[in-house]
Amino acid sequence: MKKNVLKLLAAFLVLPAMLVAQNDVSGKITDEETGKEIPFTSIHIDGTFKQTMSDMDGVYSLHGIQQNNCCFIFTYLGYLNDTVCADLTVSKTVDAKMKRAKNLLEEAVVFGTRANANSATAYTTLSKKELATINFGQDLPYLLELTPSVVTSSDAGTGIGYTGIRIRGSDNTRVNVTINGIPVNDAESQSTYWVDLPDVVSSIDNIQIQRGAGTSTNGAGAFGGSINLQTDGVQEKPYGEILSSGGSFNTFRTTMKAGTGLMESGWAFDARLARINSDGFIDRGSSDLRSWYLSGGWYGKNVSVKAIAFSGIEKTYQCWYGVSEDSMKVGNRTANAAGLFYESNGEINYYDNQTDNYQQDYYQLHFLIRGNDNWNFNAALHATKGKGYYEEYRQGDLLSNYGLDTGSTSTDLVRRLWLDNWFYGITYGAHYDSHKKTQLIIGGATNNYEGQHYNEIIWAQYLPIGTASVYRYDYNYAHKLDANIFARMNYQATKKLNMFVDLQFRTVNYGFSGLDTTGTEILANAKLNFFNPKAGATFRLNEKHLFYYSFSTAQKEPNRNDYKNSTSASRPLAETLYDNELGWKFASNKFSAATNLYYMNYVNQLVLTGKVNDVGAYTRVNVPESYRAGVELEVGYKICKSLSFSANATYSQNKIKNYLEYLDDYDNGGQVVNIYANTDIAFSPSIISAGSLTYKWNKGFSATLTEKYVGKQFLDNTYSELRAIDAYAVSSLRLSYSFKPKYFKEITFSVLANNLFNTEYSSNGYSYGFIYGGEQRYNYYFPQAGINFLGMINLKFQ
Repeated sequence: MKKNVLKLLAAFLVLPAMLVAQNDVSGKITDEETGKEIPFTSIHIDGTFKQTMSDMDGVYSLHGIQQNNCCFIFTYLGYLNDTVCADLTVSKTVDAKMKRAKNLLEEAVVFGTRANANSATAYTTLSKKELATINFGQDLPYLLELTPSVVTSSDAGTGIGYTGIRIRGSDNTRVNVTINGIPVNDAESQSTYWVDLPDVVSSIDNIQIQRGAGTSTNGAGAFGGSINLQTDGVQEKPYGEILSSGGSFNTFRTTMKAGTGLMESGWAFDARLARINSDGFIDRGSSDLRSWYLSGGWYGKNVSVKAIAFSGIEKTYQCWYGVSEDSMKVGNRTANAAGLFYESNGEINYYDNQTDNYQQDYYQLHFLIRGNDNWNFNAALHATKGKGYYEEYRQGDLLSNYGLDTGSTSTDLVRRLWLDNWFYGITYGAHYDSHKKTQLIIGGATNNYEGQHYNEIIWAQYLPIGTASVYRYDYNYAHKLDANIFARMNYQATKKLNMFVDLQFRTVNYGFSGLDTTGTEILANAKLNFFNPKAGATFRLNEKHLFYYSFSTAQKEPNRNDYKNSTSASRPLAETLYDNELGWKFASNKFSAATNLYYMNYVNQLVLTGKVNDVGAYTRVNVPESYRAGVELEVGYKICKSLSFSANATYSQNKIKNYLEYLDDYDNGGQVVNIYANTDIAFSPSIISAGSLTYKWNKGFSATLTEKYVGKQFLDNTYSELRAIDAYAVSSLRLSYSFKPKYFKEITFSVLANNLFNTEYSSNGYSYGFIYGGEQRYNYYFPQAGINFLGMINLKFQ
C-alpha cells in the first residue's frame, strides 16, 4: 500500500513537468537562390529568450523548448529576416531558406561599425519598434536612460533642449557618436549636441550602444562608450505616419513622415518634418526645435546608391548655469540666472533674448557594390554644415576686455559668440565573408574640419566714438585633419571558439590661428599619431552559455580649449585607455542573464584641477594614473505570456590615484594646493541600476513601469560630501493601446507619466572655489522636473 501511495505521489509531482513540452529541434539554414549553407546565423524563438547560432555548415540545434507551437526567427547580415512557424509535435526539424536583402546599403553600415554575437564587447541594441514605444519627443539620451551604465541629464529639466549622457561615468566628449558610420561629435570640443538633432529618432532604424572602447569606427574613438545610429532602411511598400504629442510645460511635438516604398524601378524616397516646443521646467528654459529629413536611393541587385540629408534648427533660452545651492535651500528649484541684470532703480530684470541659436545640416552619399558572394565594397561622402551663435547681456563689462579701452571704463552690452564651420570627408570599407571561418573588414576615413570662431558686440550702452555698430572683437580660424585606417578579422577557430583582432592607425593634424579678445595673436599646431590594437575571443559553451574576453587600446587627443589656453610648454598630452572586458551571457526559454566585468585603466587622463597654467588659464591637466572598474549585470524574465521583467545594475569604482587641487588664494596671492589620494572621479556613481515591468494584453494594450536609480555623484574630484549630488530613484509609467481600424495600418495612443512619485532630485551640477577671507565654495545644480505627463497619438498609413 505504501509503495502504491509513493508511486502515486511521484506521478503527481512529475505530472506538471510532463505537461510542459520539452522539445529538441535541429535544422539547416541555406541561401534560397544558391542553396549554399549560411553559417553563424542567429536563431531566436519568438516570445522567449531562447536563442543560438548556426555552425560553420549552417546547422543548428535547440534543446528543451517548452512550446509545441512556436516561431523561429532567423537573422543574418545581408539577408531578410526569415520567420518560420512550426508545430513541433509534427516535426522536430525546422529549416530556413533565406532571401538576399535588397537594402545592401544598410548591410554595409552595420557590418562596418557594429558589434555582434561574436564581438567580445558589452553592447545593447535598440530596434525601431522599441524606440517607437518610448519616443515622446524627448532628446535621444532620454530614450537610452534605461540601458546599462547610463546617466542622463537635462539643463531645462524635461529632457528637451540641452541634454547630456554619460556612460560608465564618461561624459559626452568621451562617447563616440556616428550616424550611418559618419562621425557626429564636434571635431574641436569633441562633444555631441543632441539639441541639434531634434526628433532624429523618428528617422532611425536602430541604435547600438557599446560600452568601453568598443570596435574600431570612424571618429575620435570611444573612451567610455559609443552610440551608433542607423537611419531608416528601404521600405517595401508606400507608407505615411503622423505623430503628435504634448503635455506638461506646454510641450508640443508634431512629426510627419512619408515614403514611396521600393518602386519597381529600384528607387525609394523618404521624408520627415518635425517640430518640438517646450517651456521647460527651469524658469525661461524654453526650446523651439525644428528638423527635417530626406533620403532617396536606388537599390540594384549588386549596386546601391543612397543620398541622405537632414537638419536640426534650435533656439533655446540659456539655462546652462544651473541653480545655486542657496536657491535650492530655500525651495527655489527653478531659478535661472541667465540674462539677469539690474535696472537703474535697482529692480531685477531678465534679457529676453538670452538664447542659443544654431543650425546643423548633414549631407551623406552612400555607395555599395557587391563584388560576389564573398566581397562587398562601400564608401560614403559626407559634409556637415554648422552655423550659429549664443547671445548674452553683460552688465558692467570692462571695455578693455574687448580691446576698446586700456582703462577701467565699463558698460552694459549685448554680445554674440559665433561658430561657423564645415566638416566633410569620406569613409570607406571592404568586407570579406568566407561564409565558413573568416570575416574581414578593411576600412577607414579621411575627414577635414574648418571652423571660424568670432565674437561681436551688437549693442552697448557706451562705446568709443567711431566704433562700428556691430563690432567684431576677436576672430580665429581652426582646421583639423583626421584620418584613420583599420582592419578587423573574425576567425572561427572551432565550432565553439571565435577569435578577433582589430588594428587601427589614426593620425590627427590640428591647428588654429587668429586673435584673442585682447588682440593678441594666438597660434597652435599639433600632429599626433595613434595605434589602437584590440583583440578578443568568444566561447559558446552551448546554446545557453556564451563567454567572452577582450583587450582594447584607445587614444584620444586634447580638445580645442586644451590647446587654445596653453603654450607648447604647458600643452597637455594625449590620453590613453587600456580596456579589459570579461563577460558571460545566458539565455533560456524564460530567463536571460549577462555579466560583464570591466577594468578601464587610463594613462594621462585629462581632468580639471583648478590649476592656472603659463598663460593664466584654467585648463585640464593630465593625471598619470586613474581607472574605472566595475561589473554590469543584466537579467530578463518572462513571468508569463503577458508579463515580463528586465533589470540591469552597474557596481563600480572610479578612482584617481593621486590628485592635486589648486585654489586661487586672494588673501595671500598665488594658489593653494590640496593633495588627495585614491579619490573618486567626478560624476561617476558607484551604483547605477534600472528596471522595467511590462504587461501586454493580446488586444493591443500594454503597460510598463520603470525605475531608475543613480548613486551619489561628486561634483569635483575631491571626494567631498559637501560637493555632491545626492542619490536618486525615479519611476515612470507608460501606457499604450494600439488597434487597426479601416483605412489605417495602425493607430496607437500612449501616455507617459514621468517621475511618478514626484521625486525632487538633480542629475548634474558643478562646483568652484577660492580663498578670500577663508575658503569659499559654491555649488550649482540642475534640478529635474517633478511629476509630469506626455500624451501621444501615432497614425500609420499604408
